[in-house]
Amino acid sequence: MSGTTTADITAGRAGTPDKGALRALLPVLGAHRAMTVRTFGAALVDQAALVVLVTLAAHTVGVAVLERHPPPAGTVVVLLALVLLRSLATWREMDLSHDLAYRVLAELRVRVFDGLARSAPARIAGRRSGDLASAALGDVEALEFFYAHAVAQLLASGAVFTSGAVVLGFVDPWLLGAVLPAAALLVLAPLLDGRGRAARGARTREAAAALSAETVETVDGLRELLAFGALERRRERLRGFGGELGDAQRAEHSWEAGAAAVRDLLVVGAVVGVVAAAAHTVSGPWAPAAMALALGCLAPVADSAAALGQAGGLRAAAARVGAAIGARAGAPEPTRPVPLPAGPLGVRLRGVRFDYGGTEVLAGVDLVVRPGETVALVGASGAGKSTLAHLLARFWDPGEGVVELLDASGTAIDVRRVADADLRGAVAVVGQDAPLFHGTLADNLRLAAPDAPDGRVREVAELCGIGHLVSGLAVGERGATLSGGQRARVALGRALLTSPRILVLDETTANLDAAGEAELAAALGASPGASDRTTVVIAHRPSTIRRADRIAVLSNGRVVETGTWHDLTTRPGLFTTLLTRTP
Repeated sequence: MSGTTTADITAGRAGTPDKGALRALLPVLGAHRAMTVRTFGAALVDQAALVVLVTLAAHTVGVAVLERHPPPAGTVVVLLALVLLRSLATWREMDLSHDLAYRVLAELRVRVFDGLARSAPARIAGRRSGDLASAALGDVEALEFFYAHAVAQLLASGAVFTSGAVVLGFVDPWLLGAVLPAAALLVLAPLLDGRGRAARGARTREAAAALSAETVETVDGLRELLAFGALERRRERLRGFGGELGDAQRAEHSWEAGAAAVRDLLVVGAVVGVVAAAAHTVSGPWAPAAMALALGCLAPVADSAAALGQAGGLRAAAARVGAAIGARAGAPEPTRPVPLPAGPLGVRLRGVRFDYGGTEVLAGVDLVVRPGETVALVGASGAGKSTLAHLLARFWDPGEGVVELLDASGTAIDVRRVADADLRGAVAVVGQDAPLFHGTLADNLRLAAPDAPDGRVREVAELCGIGHLVSGLAVGERGATLSGGQRARVALGRALLTSPRILVLDETTANLDAAGEAELAAALGASPGASDRTTVVIAHRPSTIRRADRIAVLSNGRVVETGTWHDLTTRPGLFTTLLTRTP
């Protein structure tokens, strides 16, 4: 299988995330350079103002106590100005940092969605919708702390500590000697524990994703759970998942509390060292000022160490977001697309092979569907019929072989050379369970043709037997207000509204009775362009198969029989065997 691999699908979802996961998301700040610089500037002023304020305040108190002089009016004014500056800088830094973070998160959400869309359906195969929601929303939201607090704060803390250390070195090297070991240990501690923090964070994110998936699945299936009396059992499952999340969060927060206690001990040790050094080397009012300067420089380092620790726990979220953003396309866009010719189009598959992570489904399919022809694709369940439908729509690319579009003259164009928008306009796939979205019925019909006029929408709705529903009917989420047959009619109408040149029907009429199936077959025949439209029908019902111009039988990953209904039913073969098994 080309494109997205199993490793891509599971990236960031198990084990300890790569330590570069957060660093890999830093380039997203490149689009917000000006705001990042302003945020750093506000953080720098905030932290520097605090250091200057506590230093000057300590000197003022020292003068008042030791020399019994009231502070000069100018000093008081400066202190008040520093308090005001610090207040404004703190407010500004918080405003800018959160503004920056929310802008970045908005961009990340779009990139995650683009990654999921680019690699779908391969990437979302087997993944629960709640887990996808957790990656698209919860994991991105968790990174708010990293962008709002960690980046600018670390840069500003480094600048303030470096400047303060230089001043301390000139004032008294012994004070610097008391501060440097504590600062080094504060920074080193979260780095040394980075792997453990990442593992604990990964456990929390995995538990949150599992609970989200379980919750979404439970809400979707409430009617069935109530109908079969399984709600209490499901509630117990939710309690279990909630308990696992609670255990993970408690373990993470308990460790963070211990790390905070260690940071406090390091700061206290630095205080003792600073006091001891100042007692022997600095005298007069400058002694408390020097101690305040030393500790003032250390405070931002302690805050940054706490931020580093919390950021380490976000590596799992960053890894999941990064995996979604960087997901490889299952069917990448061509660099030099070829335009499609006008007129009817057919399909040709030559030596097509395809596997799902090592399990071969198609083992060399050869098939030609001529322009305007209707071909029924039949076979036992699991024979690869739906996989062929996905290849025709280029949801994936074959591992080997080629899928081509044929014009009336027989000229072939590899679908990998066709622009995605052109291919979507030419080929439409309607599945058995095509999803509907919350909104009106007309909105759902217009999904691929948003500019379709009301008259055209009503015409298609009438053809598909839902004309009486089209006026203002609200469709519940996933089509909950419609029956299975009505959803099938909407899905078909949605495809017909785009006037596709190739229509692939993958068990579309499975939810309809015989009369409803006949009605839709008549609607297909009466729809505009029906005579030129090429149709591939995947079905099990003999009544559906019989309407096709030709039948192709799929078995063991290959087309083993082709012919008309009369040809295949008048001789023994796999097709007649399949018919005898059909209820």
